[in-house]
Amino acid sequence: MYKIAAFLCCLMLCLAQVRAQVVQPQDTVKQQQAKQSAAKQATKPEKPPTNKVQLSVKALDAGGAQVLRQYNFRQALPDSAEAVAEVRELVYRLQQDAFLLASADSVYFGHDTLHVKLHVGQPFVWAALRNGNLGEALLVESGFREKFYRDVPFKPAEFVRLQQRILNYAERNGYPFATVWLDSVSIDDSKVAATLMLDKAFAVTYDTLEVVGKTKTQPKFLMRYLQLQPGQLYNQDQINALQRMLTQLPYIKATQPPQVRFIRDKAKVYVYLEDRQANQIDGVAGFLPDPNRQNKLLITGEANLNIRNIRGSGKQLGLQWRRVSAGSVVLNGEYLHPNLFGSPFELGAKFNLLKQDSTFITVQPRLQLGYYTLKYGKFSVFTEWRNARTLSEVSPRRLQELDLADARTTTYGLNYLWNNLDDFYFPRRGRLVELQFSAGAKKLLRSTGLEKSFYDTLDMSTSQLGLGVRVENFLRLGKSSALLARLRGEALFSNRIFLNDMYRLGGLSSLRGFDDYFFYASSYAVSTLEYRLFTAADSYALLFYDQGYYRRDLDRLAKYDFPFGVGAGISFSTGAGIFQLIYSLGKSDEQPLSFKYSKIHFGIKSKF
Repeated sequence: MYKIAAFLCCLMLCLAQVRAQVVQPQDTVKQQQAKQSAAKQATKPEKPPTNKVQLSVKALDAGGAQVLRQYNFRQALPDSAEAVAEVRELVYRLQQDAFLLASADSVYFGHDTLHVKLHVGQPFVWAALRNGNLGEALLVESGFREKFYRDVPFKPAEFVRLQQRILNYAERNGYPFATVWLDSVSIDDSKVAATLMLDKAFAVTYDTLEVVGKTKTQPKFLMRYLQLQPGQLYNQDQINALQRMLTQLPYIKATQPPQVRFIRDKAKVYVYLEDRQANQIDGVAGFLPDPNRQNKLLITGEANLNIRNIRGSGKQLGLQWRRVSAGSVVLNGEYLHPNLFGSPFELGAKFNLLKQDSTFITVQPRLQLGYYTLKYGKFSVFTEWRNARTLSEVSPRRLQELDLADARTTTYGLNYLWNNLDDFYFPRRGRLVELQFSAGAKKLLRSTGLEKSFYDTLDMSTSQLGLGVRVENFLRLGKSSALLARLRGEALFSNRIFLNDMYRLGGLSSLRGFDDYFFYASSYAVSTLEYRLFTAADSYALLFYDQGYYRRDLDRLAKYDFPFGVGAGISFSTGAGIFQLIYSLGKSDEQPLSFKYSKIHFGIKSKF
């Protein structure tokens, strides 16, 4: 009976994750006090010892001594308190390795040495762990099989992990008050036999979602976005994901973590939100040397309009206009419609237009259907149409050399996004990962500037693949600073790639220190290190270094380079909005590192 009592006692302590305590016997302390007046230092030293304390641990029997040789522990400690803690740690490790009756039977302090007599005992093993009432689905989810618990060491930590897997499954399937225990426990010569039992208690379903705070966001939208439907079985994974999913919405801010209150068999979820200024009207101006006029500056800029959370429904509309150089214009548009037909799916439409001076124009619309998962981020499928046309001033020679061409491309792809940044606009901690793959067909169109016979020897249709990656990691450095490490890259694969097919690289949003869209690239990668020193929640100074690589593959010419950019900037709040100023220098094969080619970008982002 004493073995069963000791086993149950040790098991309860391990399940509660309470480490074993080493207690000094009173008779030993009294005996030592009679021999030496300084013996109190073993438990409560009045003055810290000047020399290190030695730890001597010996087993009570030969078998225990053999086991003890397999464990390493510190034998020289700074003081007696550290020595006692080391003994506790050793006893705990033995108990976790199936020696459940391990204990320090005798502890006494002599001179500068703490002497310990350790009882190791016999290791406990599983004779059998039988399935009591676990269903097949739960057996698969938890990984429990009776054959795994026959003649193997009884390790409390492993049983705790099994118990937690079972409870996690129950919590994900509507039973947050389930309990797991061992029934019919018997111990025969350190061999344990028991039956694993689960009590699900009662099923719990969601009641309503309560939004607390000053926000216009509709609870109906949030319930669909968070996938919390009345009558649906309670799922702890959904509750764990609430904070992360709410942080991804740019127009609200959680004032405190969500809460769940249980009323009988109903779960009511409370989210504490307030609206944040997310609608955006802003403009940024830039100055750079004018390539057509010596010692003159060219003014570039952009204007943005973003309307988010229209009527509290989560809908978003965005427009962007940019003048990147003389005669070159970018126009982007985006519309986001969450909860399509009341489902958790999100419909997105994008439009991109690029006019490159008088050389070519590209129009690229895109449709995307996304779905948010609770644990694994957002998955999307999309289709994209790209129509590239050369303009009248393109010389026939460039068309004949196939630097530029009229082409129509249709692609289909997959996009994956994971985001656990702690703030949408001013993150200091977290990670963002985005991956994209696309495949499609490109059709070469006949140009009126060339004779029809020119196309007789060309393959008018070809396949095309695209890859993209973006990884951002924010590491918080103290209370007021953060370090951003970022990697972005894309690659295009096709039998024939034209200049107006390629990615554009350079500028404030990609590779700083260069003009916007300065480089043409069939593949590129840009890594960034950026240090941010926050002076307020929405204000900071920054230092950055951008290291780029790009490759440009044309039929007649292949080129690659490793450009880089360095610089500094500030961003701070004003009464009119957020003011930004960034100064940068860049170096590449086409641009030397010189203050003459420095770039200055500034502007105000107004939010309402």
